[in-house]
Amino acid sequence: MNDRETLIDRIIESEQKMFQAVPNMGGRAACQDDVETFRIMRSSQMASWPEAMLESYRNDLKNAEIAERNMFTEKYARMMRSTSPLEYSRIEHLLPHIEPGAVELIDRIIESILIWEQELRKIYPRLMRRGRPLYSTEDAAEITSQETYLKGELATYSLKTLKLYMKHIQKQISEHINGSEITLLHMMKHYGVTSLEAAEEALNSYTD
Repeated sequence: MNDRETLIDRIIESEQKMFQAVPNMGGRAACQDDVETFRIMRSSQMASWPEAMLESYRNDLKNAEIAERNMFTEKYARMMRSTSPLEYSRIEHLLPHIEPGAVELIDRIIESILIWEQELRKIYPRLMRRGRPLYSTEDAAEITSQETYLKGELATYSLKTLKLYMKHIQKQISEHINGSEITLLHMMKHYGVTSLEAAEEALNSYTD
C-alpha cells in the first residue's frame, strides 16, 4: 500500500466511525452495516483527489473528532433542509455555522459536478439512471438528489478543503477531465466491470 492509499484508508476509517454513530429516527439503517459498500463509495469519491486535498480533509475529520462533532450526522441533517423541511427547522439551530465564503465555493463546486453528471447521463443513460436524481427539485422524504447530497457533505468541509477542491475541479476542467467519470469508473471496477462502456452495454443487453 503506497502513501496515498494509506492516507485514503485512514480517512475512511475515521469516516466509518462517524457513519456508524449516525442516529436514525427509524432505527439503525441497513447501509450502516454494509462496510464494504461504504468503503467502495468513499474511496471512489476520493479516487482523483490530490494529496493536499486528502490531507486537508483528513484534518477536517481530526478537528471534528477533537470538537466531538460527527460530520456525517451534520451532513445528513443538512440534507433534511430539502428532503424533510419541517424536521430540519427543529434541528437547524444545532448545526455549526458555515464559514464565510464557503457557500459560494460550495455552489460553484456543485455546479461543475452537476455538469459532469449531465454529460455522463447523455453517454451512459441506462447506467446513470441507477443512481440518484440530479436536482434538489426531485427530492422527497425517501429520495435525496445528487445536488442535495453534495450540499450536505460539502457544508461539513473546512474553507481550506473547499478551496483545494475548487482548484482541483478547475484543473480537471482545463484538462477536459470529467471528475464524475473517474469516480464512477473506480466504483465499477470494484464490481468487476472493466469499463463504463461495458457496463452500459451489459445493461442494454439486459433490458432489450
